[in-house]
This record gives sequence, C-alpha cells and structure tokens, in this order.
Amino acid sequence: MKLQDAMDKLNESGYKTTTKRKDIIGYFAKTDGYRTAKDLITYLESSYEGISFDTVYRNLHLFNEVGILETTELNGEKQFRISCSHHHHHHFICKDCGKTKEIAVCPMNEIENTLANYLVEGHKFEIYGLCPSCKTA
Repeated sequence: MKLQDAMDKLNESGYKTTTKRKDIIGYFAKTDGYRTAKDLITYLESSYEGISFDTVYRNLHLFNEVGILETTELNGEKQFRISCSHHHHHHFICKDCGKTKEIAVCPMNEIENTLANYLVEGHKFEIYGLCPSCKTA
C-alpha cells in the first residue's frame, strides 16, 4: 500500500490524518518487512521528542484495525508492516531482519477438503526462516 492510499483509507474511516500519523505510515510504507513498536519509536524520536509508547501503540492498533497495517508475532513480539494492497497471497518472514517474500501458493485449497463440514471464516499462513542475506551473515 502506498502512503497516499493509506492516508485516504484512514480519512475514509473517519480518522484525522495528522502529520504524526503520516510519518508513522510513511515509515512502514518505505520499510521492507515487519517492524516493532520500538523500531518505530526509535525512528520517530528525532522528530517527536518524548513520544510515548501509548501514542505509538494506539496508532499501530488503529492502523491495523482499519487495514493499513498487518501484524504478526515474531520472536515473541508483535510486529507490523504495511498492508499489501493486491491479490491474495502469503509471506515468508525472515526471523532476523523481518523482511518478507510473497508466496503465491495458498494451502487453503487443500485444507478446504479436509474441513468440508466446517465454516472457515479466515486464515493466515506464514513461513518463518532466514532470508539469503541473514543466512550468509
């Protein structure tokens, strides 16, 4: 998702589009992969001295709720990335650097046969490991 698309989505959802929110979304829009709230605070501290964890977490959860950010848990910590705004797919996620690679295959095609009598309301499929850069480091 591009920065302007995310800002439009936030505005269409009835939320203010402040400079701080634009900077938060901009950080994720230009970052490849998942990042922690602490990563974001480190990035924002130079522009917003004394920014609180509460402010950051409140905005991260809002952006996730309206579909601007995606979340995962990596190394025991909730992490965030900008939402993909195209076709259905899944991700490989590097456990060291958080970078992602799109996986076009969806296992639900096979699983639906196994769960024929169940109502599946959603799914999330992620593969974890090391990207080529982290694997050789």
